[in-house]
Amino acid sequence: MNKEFTFTIKSICFDEKYQPSDGTRITTNFANLARGQQRQENLRNALRMIDNRFNSLAHWDNPSGDRYALQLEIISVEMAIGSDGNAFPAIEVLKTSIVDRVTSEVIEGIVGNNFSSYVRDYDFSVLLLEHNKNQPKFSIPDNFGDLHGKIFKNFVNSDTYKQNFSKPPVICLSVSDNKTYCRTENQHPVLGFEYRPNESSLTESYFKKMGLQVRCFMPPNSVAPLTFYFFGDLLNDYTNLELISTISTMETFQRIYRPEIYNANAAAGACYKPNLKNPDHSVTHIVYDREERSRLAIEQGKFAEECFVKPYRALLEEWSANYAL
Repeated sequence: MNKEFTFTIKSICFDEKYQPSDGTRITTNFANLARGQQRQENLRNALRMIDNRFNSLAHWDNPSGDRYALQLEIISVEMAIGSDGNAFPAIEVLKTSIVDRVTSEVIEGIVGNNFSSYVRDYDFSVLLLEHNKNQPKFSIPDNFGDLHGKIFKNFVNSDTYKQNFSKPPVICLSVSDNKTYCRTENQHPVLGFEYRPNESSLTESYFKKMGLQVRCFMPPNSVAPLTFYFFGDLLNDYTNLELISTISTMETFQRIYRPEIYNANAAAGACYKPNLKNPDHSVTHIVYDREERSRLAIEQGKFAEECFVKPYRALLEEWSANYAL
């Protein structure tokens, strides 16, 4: 097997006309919005929320609060496997571009933001569940996340990535409802106050195998911290507008999907424990089905098992054993 996989990138605009492709995980944030009878209204409302949040954070030289608009692209990464040329939908992320209506300039934003992976579905919704079935104590399988992490690092270090994107990815996720977060004195003008969790998590260790560091910040006028996964120096490697593009996009998704945390009526205090059963929150009137998302994650994990893990197990194990940066 070749040392490197062959990656191919496809992109599609995420706008009110967006329809998910056949290879898209239908539990992915942006794809989930684009389903059902209210799909176009969902998309239109979400995009409006993103632009409004962007302008509220980028308030300088923006007296009417409408200077900027975000353009979003869904980046789909297919990976050619072995010598038969078959491709598997490995990763999907979002890329932001910032439209300055005053200068008519289109400014490159950040790639990453949302993170979607069938192999991660397999690891968490199939492998981890099978490993702990009928076990008295929860445990993690040996080498959990190793293959996924190596595939991700291989992609980010590939010529394909470098030819398409100028900076490393930043991924932004929700905080965990299993941890307590304490506010520090560190404050960034855009990211806001930094929060530190009381312990690490399985998700953090999984992303660490992807080569990513983690820090949590609560942006101005937010009600809960966001978790940022990144390479390098998050606070100095990216401009304020780049960071705002990620915050406005991913905070909007979280307000829709986790309103108990991100659309709560009271902001996080100095010590904060997220609560998905918090009754004191507002809804966005954008329709989604949280239970369906959980069920479909298992189906998507089984798809990865049948179409990727099982048929290419020997090749993947050999590649993973020999992989090194």
